[in-house]
Amino acid sequence: MFTFEGSRCILIIIMNQGTVKFFNDSKGFGFIKDNNSNQEYFVHVSGLVDEIRENDEVVYDLQEGRKGLNAINVKRA
Repeated sequence: MFTFEGSRCILIIIMNQGTVKFFNDSKGFGFIKDNNSNQEYFVHVSGLVDEIRENDEVVYDLQEGRKGLNAINVKRA
């Protein structure tokens, strides 16, 4: 989203927000349920910024993967 303030352009980045539905530490993957759409996204340990556990509130970006969208840059909210 862009907003214009005078002659300046300000970029506002809104990250996705969700809840960790499942995460298996030993296998290194899980799923995040988006708070707005209720869609579930795959998350791999390589896409984590912070350690996560089930029921953690998180913010994340989405990236196209081999089987659909994956959560990346996942941080606890």
